[in-house]
Amino acid sequence: MRLVPERTLHAYRRRSLAAAALALVTLAAGPAYAQREDQGLQLGCANDYFRLCAGVDPNSQDADKCMMRNRKRLSPECRSAIGDYDKRTGSKSLSDD
Repeated sequence: MRLVPERTLHAYRRRSLAAAALALVTLAAGPAYAQREDQGLQLGCANDYFRLCAGVDPNSQDADKCMMRNRKRLSPECRSAIGDYDKRTGSKSLSDD
């Protein structure tokens, strides 16, 4: 049995983290596909996604539902990013409807 060098494990972890970060390119803070592409939402809500919805595919509607279900628990940064997005687009992502 051949052991994997620690340096290789670190490289693998970095690649895994990079893949996770790339997945955030399509992070959903609400139901619209355009939101998944919005950099402000990605940056503002990434921590909330990992904290509240980490077990959910970020490319799925389940991610949209998870973020909406947890909207009262979102960080001020994420709420601000969503508010900025809504102002730019005329959306109402955090409405209770």
